[in-house]
Parts: sequence; structure tokens; C-alpha cells
Amino acid sequence: MTADELQPFLTGLAQRVMREDDWGTQADYIPDLAGIDPVQFAISVVLPDGQVLSAGASEQPFSIQSISKIFTLSIALGRIGDSIWARVGREPSGDAFNSIVLLENEQGHPRNPFINAGAIVTTDALLAGRAPREALSEILQFIRMAAGDESIHINRHVARSEKATGHRNMALAHYLRSFDNLTHEPDLTLGTYFHQCSIEMSTRQLALAGRYLAALPCSPRMISDAKVRRLNALMLTCGQYDGSGEFAFRVGLPSKSGVGGGLLIVAPGKASIAIWSPGLNEHGNSQAGTRAAAHLSDFTGWSVFRP
Repeated sequence: MTADELQPFLTGLAQRVMREDDWGTQADYIPDLAGIDPVQFAISVVLPDGQVLSAGASEQPFSIQSISKIFTLSIALGRIGDSIWARVGREPSGDAFNSIVLLENEQGHPRNPFINAGAIVTTDALLAGRAPREALSEILQFIRMAAGDESIHINRHVARSEKATGHRNMALAHYLRSFDNLTHEPDLTLGTYFHQCSIEMSTRQLALAGRYLAALPCSPRMISDAKVRRLNALMLTCGQYDGSGEFAFRVGLPSKSGVGGGLLIVAPGKASIAIWSPGLNEHGNSQAGTRAAAHLSDFTGWSVFRP
């Protein structure tokens, strides 16, 4: 797939999406995200030679939210290795991303690192021997290095908004603590977690940051190839919460979503893809973004299930 073939498709895809009227609903339980116009769309694709192709509002920053979990897990795997799996599982949840039901049934051991409970445990692991400010600096520097962009930052207004309304996450953290699966005080871990979720990026920046997950030649080496393969497997099976099976069926590529409307999608060896549209479907994944990802997969033939 050449740039000359792909760019006209992306331009037409953005135009097609903007003509549609099924945008979903923005994450209204986070006040700073509730007022965002859902009728927006952006897509960026990084090719193996480093070319970045985009369409739509590709320079518009948005809150990456749970997409941050792929980066924090990357850091945890690089720093503490497989010991993280003693605290969090690797199986799809089948429940909503903020559900407490499985956590109760499974004695405080989160099903995977991409649901909220699992991500809170991962963040807690990153705080070992570090103050929250140092852990957040490490996360930001990892993302900036992956994207090759020092301007990426945390939106502290969104972080404060999440802290003020994040009662379900507070309950999850205290529940984890009651099962001795949270080392630090819940407020300390959650403060770090809320700030990492409030990192802002454009689709262009996000697609560049995802290059290492696609093992593109243009990417800096962030973690080992073996760990990249494991991350891709988790993204495919767990990256869209309880909509992961449907996404794998329709798109066939590893992906991580966020309730800010972003998608980070990996076509191994071929492309790193970022899509943004803030309206969400019933699973908390971008409504228009998911449709666009399916169109892109159909056009390019990119899928882990195709030769």
C-alpha cells in the first residue's frame, strides 16, 4: 500500500464519515469531556518509511484516556518484566471497563491491564520507588520519545475533572487495596492514574507514538520485540473492553481505545494508525472511529488474519 494510493482514500474516508449522522455519545461522566462536540473526525497513518498521512482534524489534541494504558504497561514490562502478571491477568473481561463485579469474584485480581482496575494496578507498580511526579515524568518522556515530539503534555483541567467525579475508580482502588493488590495509598495511585489518562495528543502524534507497537523501521526501539508481540496480543483480545471480539471480527487488528474517542491501531510491519471521533458506542469505544477502522482494513487488506 503506497502513500499515493492511501492518501486519497483517507481524504475520502474523512468526507464520508462527516456526512454520516450516527456519532454516538461523548463521555458525559467526565465534565471536561461532556461538552466536546461529537461531530469531529481525524485519522493519521504512519507508514514503514516514516511518512505520515492524515485527513480530518489530525492536529486537534484530545484526551487519550485509556490509550495511556498501553504506554504504562510498556514501561512496566520494560522495567519490572513478567512480575506484573502476578498482579493482573491477561484474559478478556466480558464486562464494562469500570465494572467491579469481576474484581469481587476474582479476589482483587483484575482480569487484564486494560480495564480500569488492571490499569490502576499497573500505575501502582510504576510508583514503586518513585513519587507521582517522577512516575508521570517517566510516562510523558516515554510517549514523547516514542512520538519524537516534546510538546505532548497533560491537560490538568481534565485531570482535576476526573478526580472530582471518579468515584467508581476510587471504589475500585479501595477494593484492590482490601485484597492487598495496591501497594500505595489509593489517593496517591489514583492521582497518578487520573493524570496519565489526561495526556493530550493529536492523531498525528498518537500514530507516531504507536510506531514501536507496529515494529516499523522508522520507530525508535522502546521495548523488546517479544514484549511488543505480547502487547499486540493483549490489544487484540482486550483493547476494546467488552467490544474487543466485535472489533477483532470487523477490523482484525490490535487496537486500544479511550473514552476521549481515540483509537490506536496496529498493522504489524505495515502501519501505525490513530483515529479520533469523540462520540462513543455502548462499549465506550469511538462510534465513528470504529466504522472508519473497518473501512480502512477493508481497503488496505491489513489484518492479522490475512496472509
